[in-house]
Amino acid sequence: MIPAPPGPIGLLGGTFDPVHFAHLRLAEEALERLTLAQVRWIPSGQPGHREQPVASTADRVAMVKLAIAGHPRFQLDEADAWSQQAVYTVNTLERLRSELSEQIPLVVIIGADQLRALDTWREWKRLFDLAHIAVAERPGYPVAQANLPPQVAAQYANRKAAPAGLSQAPSGRIVLFPMAGLDISASACRETIATGRSVRYLLPDAVLDYIASHRLYSQEMSTP
Repeated sequence: MIPAPPGPIGLLGGTFDPVHFAHLRLAEEALERLTLAQVRWIPSGQPGHREQPVASTADRVAMVKLAIAGHPRFQLDEADAWSQQAVYTVNTLERLRSELSEQIPLVVIIGADQLRALDTWREWKRLFDLAHIAVAERPGYPVAQANLPPQVAAQYANRKAAPAGLSQAPSGRIVLFPMAGLDISASACRETIATGRSVRYLLPDAVLDYIASHRLYSQEMSTP
């Protein structure tokens, strides 16, 4: 079991296929702007809402380890990555609540696009019983209640709070925080690598070296 630090714990899940600088900047800004004690990186193994990753679980976990190495408040949580079954966010939160104190604030970090689709998530209303939700706003793309599905808009109106509210309860609130506008996507990185072009300055050097040495995402990867 990973020991929990005092204060709210941010949770950043994803396939990280591969992990890139927009992921890292999102975690860093959430850490600072929300006054989090820690951000736990949670690579998915069998994601419930997304297509299967291109890189293997072992490769994706290894790349996240390299990307966050040396950061004192980034922590890798591998439990979901090695699950043999589809894992949804509600499952992850149930696991963490069984491992941690019920009183520790947990904060699921998502983007505005994910908030707009929140009502498609498994048992989405139950998420608020287990955690807070922190939504990153990119420049020019503010979260507006009018742009949300009706049920999500109702939850947003009832639960919206300032970041300081995260430490006052273990769950149940929605907060917004600004995010630098880094237009980097894992799919674009994979496509760029497959065409033989450089993705330097989109990914950490250690991740670049890992991808090159393991021939990930290249044409050779799919060659029998």
